[in-house]
Amino acid sequence: NYFLAYYWVECTHNSPFPSSAVLGGSDVDGQPIYVGRAYHDGDWIPAKIVPGRRSAYLSYAGKEICVSKYQVLCEQKFDWVPSTNGQVPPNAVIGGRTSSGENLYIGRARHGNSLTVGKIHPSHHTCYISFGGQEHSKKTYEVLVQRH
Repeated sequence: NYFLAYYWVECTHNSPFPSSAVLGGSDVDGQPIYVGRAYHDGDWIPAKIVPGRRSAYLSYAGKEICVSKYQVLCEQKFDWVPSTNGQVPPNAVIGGRTSSGENLYIGRARHGNSLTVGKIHPSHHTCYISFGGQEHSKKTYEVLVQRH
């Protein structure tokens, strides 16, 4: 069953980090970035998690938001598939949903020397990542897709 191949683990800044977390990329300082999500202003939003910072970071309304309560995506049956302009392939991982009901997908994109996790917002035709206190729109990115 497609929906049983992954699960979300609740975490806070002081909880142990799950060993089966899905690696999303790496930060400019080489620290690993994992795939996560967090609830903010009525939306579940895909987020990047840097365990060494004990926080998750999401992009919202032009800003990078830091949160201490989040969920970590777990399991290892995923691939990163190149895409552009808000498009998502079949079996793309739904990471969140807007308050209006639109699915948000897990994506990642390069920003300088960082490969960072963010949200693909199909109706906006882009992948948003948070970096350096701001939200950045990336038209070229990779989508997290469940392997068969």
